[in-house]
Amino acid sequence: MSTTQQTVAAATSSVPHLRRVLKLHDLIFYGIVIIMPIAAVPLLGLGQKLSDGHMVTTIFIAMLAMVLTAFSYGRMAALYPVAGSAYTYVGRGLNSHLGFLAGWAMFLDYLINPLICTIYGSLTVQRILAPLLPQVPPRILYGVLAALFAGTMTYLNLRGIRSTAHSNIVLLAIMCTVICAFIALAIRFIIHTQGLGALLSSQPFYDPRTFRFGAIATATSFAAITYIGFDGITTLAEDVENPKRNVLLAVVLVCIFTGLFSGLQIYLAQRVWPDWRSFPNMETAFMDVTMRVGGWVLFQALAFTLILANVGAGLSAQVGAARLLFGMGRDNVLPRRVFAYLDQKKNSPTYNIWIVGLLAFAGALLLSYEVGVECLNFGAFLAFMGVNLATLSTFYIKGQPGRKRRFVADAAMPVLGFLICLGIWLSLPTPAKIIGGIWLALGITYDAVKTRGFRTKPAMVDFADM
Repeated sequence: MSTTQQTVAAATSSVPHLRRVLKLHDLIFYGIVIIMPIAAVPLLGLGQKLSDGHMVTTIFIAMLAMVLTAFSYGRMAALYPVAGSAYTYVGRGLNSHLGFLAGWAMFLDYLINPLICTIYGSLTVQRILAPLLPQVPPRILYGVLAALFAGTMTYLNLRGIRSTAHSNIVLLAIMCTVICAFIALAIRFIIHTQGLGALLSSQPFYDPRTFRFGAIATATSFAAITYIGFDGITTLAEDVENPKRNVLLAVVLVCIFTGLFSGLQIYLAQRVWPDWRSFPNMETAFMDVTMRVGGWVLFQALAFTLILANVGAGLSAQVGAARLLFGMGRDNVLPRRVFAYLDQKKNSPTYNIWIVGLLAFAGALLLSYEVGVECLNFGAFLAFMGVNLATLSTFYIKGQPGRKRRFVADAAMPVLGFLICLGIWLSLPTPAKIIGGIWLALGITYDAVKTRGFRTKPAMVDFADM
């Protein structure tokens, strides 16, 4: 081995690494749990209202945008199979400062995800326990429940990535069992009340009486929430076997599965309850549908599953955020002593897990569920646009040595993904843009101070050959 090779090897060995222990099915389980196989369930009523009864159509349009973006994520993950996700891909593919801002924007998404899961889970359990504990002040009860939710997610993640993967399998099995029971009972209900022919109808996809392109466009930005979190798979690129193959397959398959499975749920709900205007409550419309097809037992089972799903989604989002911080800390963009710390026994960035858990608890006490949901897409779609542009630059504009450029895969697909994501991002509510803009301004300020007015580059170690 030459002196140069020895120097590189020594430098490489001094940098903390995550062990590759996860397989393709672990990534798929992880992705489905962080998205949740019932992600579209809470959206039914408002989605139907926004789209004038065409929510299933908006689910599939959003799937196109997410599959294109997932393809970009997968290709960049194959080129740079390390922790960091959008931060790494935009930094390597475009510019290290833009990479930092992409990571900063994505961190907002990852931070809000466990936060809103904590809020939603705590509020749901509070509604159940409040009548049983009338002597406990509501704010005290809510605070205790928020601490329990955030604490449970933190405890499970501190046990290590293998424990997280095993927990995800159990959570996924429970969620799929309940929603599959709904699918079977919904099909039975439709056949019994409307006949076998009612199972197949074009009305959920296109009703000429109410179809409007403006409504579809607005509702598609809402339906895109169904897919938020798929990019969390790429934050585990250093934990997975054969990342150049498995990460690309996992992100694309998770998006396709989510679109088809969610589309089936919404389609059947639309057939069970065709007149969306008659929903007693738009925010809990799917619960009314389950009551119609499966009675009180299915209603309660779905309520329990929604609580469980939020624990699972928050659990996965927390570990994704922790690994994003690990990637940024290892490059010393964030203080390395804290953010690049790796517990060798658990093979886990424990300091980052604690940080995200504490922020989720504090945020649950300070923010409302509505504000959190509105801000969720700001950071996510900003990162999505950055990764699509990084893919275009890396594979088409710059090109790869020894490889011919392919217009469709290298240019057309990432450009189309960027444009669709841009349209969704521009349609976000004004409050989300204001809060997200403040967060982005803080990131720009931090980067400017850290790099002495952008005169130096954020350190980004080359792990391409690891």
